[in-house]
Amino acid sequence: MLESYLRAIIAPNVPALFNHLWQSTVCLAIAGLLTLVLRKNHARARYGLWLAASIKFLIPFSLLISLGAHLARPRVIKPTEPGLFVTVEEVSQPFTKGPHANERRLPPELAADWRYRLLPAVPAVCAVVWFGGFLLVLTGWWRRWRQVAEALQAAEPLRDGREVNALRRVEHLAGVRKPIDVMLSPTSLEPGIFGIVDPVLVWPAGISEHLQDAHLEAILAHEVWHVRRHDNLAAAIHMVVEAIFWFHPLVWWVGTRLVEEREHACDEEVLQLGGEPQVYAESILKTCQFCLESPLACVSGITGSELKARIVRIMTQRAADKLSFSRKLLLTAIGISLITGPVVFGLMNGPQVRAQSTQTSDAPLPSFEVASIKPDRSGRSGGVDVTPPGIFNADAITARELVAYAFALRAFQVSGGPGWTGSDRYDVEAKAGDSQIEALRRLPPEQMGKQMDLMIQALLADRFKLKVTHTTRDLPAFALVVAKNGPKLREAKAGDTYPNGIKGPDGRPVGHAGAAQGGPGRLTAQGIPIAALASVLKLQLGREVWDQTGLKGKYDITLQWTPDQRPAAMFQGPDGGRPGAESAPPPESSAPSLFTAIQEQLGLKLESTKGPVDVIVIDHIERPSEN
Repeated sequence: MLESYLRAIIAPNVPALFNHLWQSTVCLAIAGLLTLVLRKNHARARYGLWLAASIKFLIPFSLLISLGAHLARPRVIKPTEPGLFVTVEEVSQPFTKGPHANERRLPPELAADWRYRLLPAVPAVCAVVWFGGFLLVLTGWWRRWRQVAEALQAAEPLRDGREVNALRRVEHLAGVRKPIDVMLSPTSLEPGIFGIVDPVLVWPAGISEHLQDAHLEAILAHEVWHVRRHDNLAAAIHMVVEAIFWFHPLVWWVGTRLVEEREHACDEEVLQLGGEPQVYAESILKTCQFCLESPLACVSGITGSELKARIVRIMTQRAADKLSFSRKLLLTAIGISLITGPVVFGLMNGPQVRAQSTQTSDAPLPSFEVASIKPDRSGRSGGVDVTPPGIFNADAITARELVAYAFALRAFQVSGGPGWTGSDRYDVEAKAGDSQIEALRRLPPEQMGKQMDLMIQALLADRFKLKVTHTTRDLPAFALVVAKNGPKLREAKAGDTYPNGIKGPDGRPVGHAGAAQGGPGRLTAQGIPIAALASVLKLQLGREVWDQTGLKGKYDITLQWTPDQRPAAMFQGPDGGRPGAESAPPPESSAPSLFTAIQEQLGLKLESTKGPVDVIVIDHIERPSEN
């Protein structure tokens, strides 16, 4: 049981991160396989693959999916036919949402469990640990950056000399348009490129005395290619990835591969410019002998990568194979699929617009004959009364609550609209014509309820100038499943009634199959399917509840629990209305929580999940005029 609450509290916030991590890891694995395929090709191709795998950690697929969903045109879908309507006595304040409306009460045995008391601290502890690692990595980078910055502060610009002349020759051969400034540093820091926007070459004083002209040009050519390839920018991007995902070991492994392939790529470019392998290898060794400091991640230098293997590679390197057309096509196809795949998925799963169930676009909505809407300043809680058919009365109701009521939704399924829609309260009285009331009485309960909903929608469109959009959104929800030990339900039998009968709001027995009554912390139902129970729980929990039990029968249900400290749920009756009534006293506080009661009394279980939920978006609404 503790584990289920762990999932309910923590799990909703974790899936997005884990999805991003495993998707990025899969992309990294694909990049690794491709580098094996391209091991005989130019190092710049492998370097590009590792860099793309690194950047993927900064771009969740969910962003691309959202982009596709944003670009998609809304798709019209047929409305889902409502299931069995359930008559339940509405109690207390059906619309007012207290400050603890979204809190879930725990059974006493869990509340006293020390393990559970530690659960709320788990996310905070994880956040603190991550932030500590994040700061530690940034501190390391900052110290290395300061080391180079201090060397630059002590350095002097070098305007002429062997180094500058050789650099200009190499820049011309490499096609560098903007000349690179040279800073002569008194430290023994290795030669390297520092900076991203305006890179400069940090050149240690005294090293030129140990180098012949050929060695000097080879080293400078290497640095020039770092500038041409924007290697410092790529290194900075991966530093951000390492700082954010410091806990992922493969991120650090990718960093090593990036440095290795970066240096190999520059080595290849130097040799292709006409450099002699032996001279180039000697220049690297002489540089290493002069420089005692370790290479810095924020500087693209010449001594990076594993030295012995690199020298062997330079001396024995044959001409790298160019990418064949088939391999170019493979890389292009994979790259396009990784980018466009999520976007296409978002396009295919874009917003859905539900068609009206009983109305065509050019047919007028059925409406009330007379209606009165006045601001309510009593400060009392709201209620709704739809009996008899054709008459609608609502006291102290907000516009948002009225919209939810008209479309048979709950408050969490209504979004958009100005702030006053959830604060200003109104008294509404509406009555259909006598002939229309008689026609409603002759309709089956389900059709009567649909007609009443359409009449309230017409009232909103006329007096509030309401315009809405039906869509779906991924929201937290619950799945109703069979518990471990199986269901404890009593299957309904024809002719069965409860000993005292099920009584309606007027006190008269209802006592027929498909009916139910309830109050704060109690539910008594007769002959209802599990889907109807899920609808009742949806109203009680303020979240969508999906029936995943697989149970097909109809059942007599008695359920009692300790109610939340919030208004009791409002349930829909067989006539399509949601009647209001005075609150009955709640059950004893010793009763279990709703989650525990469902498991112990019904043998079912609520599991936290997430999925598409019907939502109404208020596109336009105005305050009604008094009458």
